[in-house]
Amino acid sequence: MKQNALQLRVIQRLSEIAEVDWNTLLAPDAGPFLSYAFLNTLEITGCVGGNTGWQVAHLLVEDSESRLLGAMPLYLKQHSYGEFVFDWAWAQAYEQNNLPYYPKALSAIPFTPVRGPRLLVSTIVDKQIIQETLVAGLKTLVTQNQLSSAHVLFPENDELEELKKQGFMLRDSVQFHWRNAQYQDFEQFLADLTMKRRKNIRRERAAVANHDIRYRHIPGSIATADDWAFFYRCYENTYKEHRSSPYLTEECIQLLGAGMPENFHLIIAIQNERPIASSLLVVDRHTSTAYGRYWGAIEHIPCLHFELAYYQAIEYCIKEQIQIFEGGAQGEHKMARGFLPTTLHSAHWIADAGFSNAVKRFLEREHEGMAAYVDELEQHIPLKSSKVLA
Repeated sequence: MKQNALQLRVIQRLSEIAEVDWNTLLAPDAGPFLSYAFLNTLEITGCVGGNTGWQVAHLLVEDSESRLLGAMPLYLKQHSYGEFVFDWAWAQAYEQNNLPYYPKALSAIPFTPVRGPRLLVSTIVDKQIIQETLVAGLKTLVTQNQLSSAHVLFPENDELEELKKQGFMLRDSVQFHWRNAQYQDFEQFLADLTMKRRKNIRRERAAVANHDIRYRHIPGSIATADDWAFFYRCYENTYKEHRSSPYLTEECIQLLGAGMPENFHLIIAIQNERPIASSLLVVDRHTSTAYGRYWGAIEHIPCLHFELAYYQAIEYCIKEQIQIFEGGAQGEHKMARGFLPTTLHSAHWIADAGFSNAVKRFLEREHEGMAAYVDELEQHIPLKSSKVLA
């Protein structure tokens, strides 16, 4: 296909294109968060769009016959909430110079700090050409609309190379992931940990067990509307306790549960036959990965968060032979519970040359600091030294 046959288009709702056309762009390992069902549900339930500060602006590459050849999930942001890559200082610097930082262009999965493809390409065309076109189109969108910047969060490594080639600056982030060493049960996992970590986990689990709590593991395929309603009550309560508002609505949770049941697993804690807490896993069988997304409780019990959001989830991964459990963004405390540091990257393009140079210098210093931070974390790996060397 000739490159001059390509054309760019921005859509303000994912429903402007067919579900099959979008999903055809997704490789089998693209993950559930990029699926049409997930992104469209966020839109139709008002979790993005409207006055949320997430204006939908998905970027498409089509041929002269309007066939979809590539796409980028894209939003124009009026703030930096729900991203997990923090640029508040950049926004403040703009404000101090009487320049608007918002709106900015953001390619990411809303409220979801998960690595995955951001430059989606059909299998019938040259991948590099479409990736080049999408990145160049993103920069054009920024300049033509006088936006401050473009940000691509947690893309795949081959996409990072294309972004770097077109002038994007890379930024490091650290998450904590649990990895399954073909464990047969939770005790075998504990045996891989240092004595200090093993004793700590057993102490925490015993503290919760003293409260006579049992757990229901509910695959999404059999979760009821009442199960999802209770989960949402817990999820909402977490935000209330932090004097904040939840990103997702109950309607969104109910629709996701009904529309993508194969990708969800609920865990509910029950005391005296009464549910008191819940956590949610998003499961991708193709990549053998589980993502810990949300947790909440309506009663406080010490260490219940660790049991429900980590240990029950790890037991589930062992039972289901899932290889990676991503516990979410941030949280050095996860290392004490068997998670290991993992470095992810984001890419940033600042339209103003002066600010771009300043951000570049900042990122260079931050990169050095992040490398030292990761080195320090690796001195506290929870696995036995023999296991680390293996």
